[in-house]
Amino acid sequence: MSATTLIASEQHQDKPSTPLTKSLIVLLPFLFLLLAASMLPDWAVQVPKNRTVPFVDWANVLVEHLRDDTVFGLFSFRDLTRGAAELITWPLAIVEGLLVAGFPAIGLPAMPWLMIMGLAGLLGWHLRDWRLALLSAGCVAYMAIFGKWELSMITLSVVLVAAPIAGLIGFGIGILAVKRPWFESLVVPLLNVLQSLPHFSYLIPIAVFIGVGHKAGAIATVIFAIPPMARLTILGLKGVAEEVREAGKMAGCTRFQTLWMVEIPSARQSLLVGVNQVIMQCLAMVVIASFVGARGLGHDLLFRLQALKIGQALENGVAIVLMAITLDQLSRAAAYKQPSHVAPDASWLQRFPFLAAAILVVLGSLLLTAITPYAQNWPSQFTLSTAPFWDALVRWVTVTLYGPLQVLRNAMLLYVLIPIRDLFQGIPWTAIAALVAAAGWALGGLRLALTVLGFVLFIAFAGYWERSLITAYMVTVAVLICVIIGLPIGIWASRSERRTGIAKLLCDTFQTFPSFIYLIPVIMLFKVGDVAAISAIIIYALIPIVRYTIFGLRNVPAEIVEAGITSGCTRRQLLWNIRMPLAFPEIMLGINQTIMFALFMVIIAAFIGTKDIGQEIFRALTFNDAGKGLVLGLCVAFMGLTADQLITAWATSRKRRLGLA
Repeated sequence: MSATTLIASEQHQDKPSTPLTKSLIVLLPFLFLLLAASMLPDWAVQVPKNRTVPFVDWANVLVEHLRDDTVFGLFSFRDLTRGAAELITWPLAIVEGLLVAGFPAIGLPAMPWLMIMGLAGLLGWHLRDWRLALLSAGCVAYMAIFGKWELSMITLSVVLVAAPIAGLIGFGIGILAVKRPWFESLVVPLLNVLQSLPHFSYLIPIAVFIGVGHKAGAIATVIFAIPPMARLTILGLKGVAEEVREAGKMAGCTRFQTLWMVEIPSARQSLLVGVNQVIMQCLAMVVIASFVGARGLGHDLLFRLQALKIGQALENGVAIVLMAITLDQLSRAAAYKQPSHVAPDASWLQRFPFLAAAILVVLGSLLLTAITPYAQNWPSQFTLSTAPFWDALVRWVTVTLYGPLQVLRNAMLLYVLIPIRDLFQGIPWTAIAALVAAAGWALGGLRLALTVLGFVLFIAFAGYWERSLITAYMVTVAVLICVIIGLPIGIWASRSERRTGIAKLLCDTFQTFPSFIYLIPVIMLFKVGDVAAISAIIIYALIPIVRYTIFGLRNVPAEIVEAGITSGCTRRQLLWNIRMPLAFPEIMLGINQTIMFALFMVIIAAFIGTKDIGQEIFRALTFNDAGKGLVLGLCVAFMGLTADQLITAWATSRKRRLGLA
């Protein structure tokens, strides 16, 4: 079937009545309730405050029970969690001792910075090539030369301890879910919610049941990083071809042997991608965990931001970014590295060249340390700093661009943001509930309609509907701007391999930035407020729409494109009549991810002044109100899951109609 025939037939199928009828079913109840808002009773416009469900009180009762009540008069749940948390202090102390603190009790110093730099470079060379070696060694050198050594090594220690623990737990959950369908049906919805919860919702229960401090930050990091490993383990093991399993059984493998010798090796790449995601999640969370006392770069960055010391904060940010990029590239290289084969009669040096080189690096650095103390620690008198430059730039921007930026900021507030916010706050809650339920029914039937309606009703009757509407308005504005900017960038980048490579490199780089980094430039430009917050959200959430647009356009079946060219389509017609319709399901999934990114960032952006759910979460964190923090986190999660469920259902049905699924 030719491209034009495929698209025409699909459009012909859409024309008669189904899409139009479904659109009317979705929109008519919403429009009716919206236009009739002045005639509706008060309870149908604003959620009655005396009808809210005390979810927060119920959650706090449960938390208090777990915190204070004892089991058999022996210990409480909090005693159990704090006892378990003590287990992480040992590996943390060992890794910190190796990297930065040493072991004073036995007179053993920490690893010299030269040794760590050399080993990092060797690891990069072993996993890929000299470029990765240079990146890894350069990252370590930056931390030493710019005076961020101790803070960086503390942060790296948490990642090196938390990532293996989170990876193993997630791996075990994934295996159990694949082997036990009943467990999968229980754990997958929980994983969906956990991956949709904002970062700060993890911190409040941690503060209640474990306390505050460095180990509390490490525990929060572990918990936050478990879901991606579990999901990718499930995805990888389910993706193993049935023929491969049958071959293992025919070879006489037991169920245990089939798992460990057949299925897990076959799912190796998915599992290693999961490890990559765990590492990146750990690094993202360890910065935010500074709110519960985690030491390192994140804590210092937070302090600098609070003091508006932009230059010093930016130096910390660069250190975090370099660490993120390096760990990301190393873990990606490990995921795609194929096993190498060596001749059986090869010497030890030929079999283990990088191990031999690592031994030489260790011995050489120890020898240099004995000769000069500069090999152990970078001399403080030679420490560099770019903070004066950045502070001068901030002053220049403040003085020179203050007028134009204030005009832009005020115009955005008066003519765009405030009208949209008022529009959102004027929509009856019943209209939004009707819109979501009708969309769920049209896209996925009764089950999806009830699911998304349940999410909306929870948000409405939890008592935070007005705050949720402010969050929704900020996310909506940011996502619309992301689509306006990201779609053209994705279309431009998809036209050639070179452009695609550049765009993917930039996306990978920006995706490794911890979310707090995005607050620095917007504070410089717009001070605090909604304009700065939405600007930070846009920068952070722009990545998925660009990435998925490129992916969708580049993966349109070649034979359909060729058929379009044969039919005489111009380049413009190929894009808008063939490639875009076929890529649109993927683009919608990109918009879905953009919404999720925006929801994560809108909570972080509350740090620089908003009046949405993020501010309430910060307040709950300040007062250790675990019940309130949990309910607010679920409100954010359910907003994200509502969009996710609807968009995923639409994209799936669209792909099925186009014959792509």
